[in-house]
Amino acid sequence: MIGTLAGVAALVGGVFTGVSNAAPAPGAYRIVNGASGLCLTVPGGSTSDGVQLTLSACTGASNQTWTLSTQGGGYRLTAGNSGKCAGVKDASTSAGKAVQQETCTSAASQTWELVTSGSNYRIVNANSDKCLNTKDNSTSSGALVQQNSCDSAATKQWSLQPAGSQPTSTPTTTPTGTPTQPAGWPSPNGSQAVTSTIRVSGTLDGGLKRYYASGNMGDGGQSESQKPIFELANGATLRNVIIGSPGADGIHCLGSCTLQNVWWEDVGEDAATLLGSSSSQVMTIDGGGARSASDKVFQHNGPGTMIIRNFQVENFGKLYRACGNCTNSYQRHVQMSNIVATSPGKALAGINTNWGDTARFSNITIKNDPNRKIVICEKYKGVPKGSEPTKIGEGADGTNCIYSSSDIRYQ
Repeated sequence: MIGTLAGVAALVGGVFTGVSNAAPAPGAYRIVNGASGLCLTVPGGSTSDGVQLTLSACTGASNQTWTLSTQGGGYRLTAGNSGKCAGVKDASTSAGKAVQQETCTSAASQTWELVTSGSNYRIVNANSDKCLNTKDNSTSSGALVQQNSCDSAATKQWSLQPAGSQPTSTPTTTPTGTPTQPAGWPSPNGSQAVTSTIRVSGTLDGGLKRYYASGNMGDGGQSESQKPIFELANGATLRNVIIGSPGADGIHCLGSCTLQNVWWEDVGEDAATLLGSSSSQVMTIDGGGARSASDKVFQHNGPGTMIIRNFQVENFGKLYRACGNCTNSYQRHVQMSNIVATSPGKALAGINTNWGDTARFSNITIKNDPNRKIVICEKYKGVPKGSEPTKIGEGADGTNCIYSSSDIRYQ
């Protein structure tokens, strides 16, 4: 059985490290899905046993309020509208079984462990060791909630909003509070020329060394034939790295990966590209920054979700672009939070609405842009490879480009 890690410090590789989240205090919360920003809901405000839970836009209603109380080494989740508990149908241990409201019994199938996952939680059933998720990893309102095997899918990430706070329908990077703005640019701790791609599995900590392309890696221009300086295997982490000039084709992620405190002094073809083929893959960029991107900073070619948080960018084309004419057409999602973007810049995100892409924004700061020329979200019609996608609109719409005026600040 997976034990709760919340609030516990760990000894990793001989180094004592703290876990990012404290264990949540018992109390009333909204439970917000990390991929969609939608709230765990008892549909229709039903008070009946056996009603499968769903996701819907956060409103602060009682059928989206869940009281956490300690139970069996974890938590009981009690619906505010009915007083009934979230449990797994038939106490099943199988993947895909419905999570529903039931009369509270203190059974293990109604006990949930909140396990820290980055700055969010996985909500793990104590009976089955499976994670709270949506059917088919759906991010749509009305998506059915079930249990599935635990992995890095964004739909298995959840945050807690105190029930008395203002509800938001955008993913949050911390259970409570507002993140501070990213810190300033670091100085490199030495430099290393890279003449062939560095392949990373597991974790590579660069100690803030500057890595730059040399030989036939590429000149840092816009040629698509350039090679990546780093290639990350599925599940890999790259941290504390500065990409210097020439940056070639930056970093390639072959599946789920994490970039922590990575900086690009002069973006080449792209700073980083998410490849892979799984709809559940998640690329997380946490901290760092990028400068001088004549076109894109982050390119999303494969399916899945890209999370960009605690990041700063200046003198750029687009911070994020979901590929509009790749060989394979996928649905893609991006979440941006705690971003500082300094003009000149063209857009924070470009997505393809005809493929169901979504872009969600929270805690965005735009600097030195008095005429508000930086577009928050551009919408395109994706096309087959060999054609050029067409821009069809821009701005918040509640469906594909998801943010409110309070999510954007100008300085």
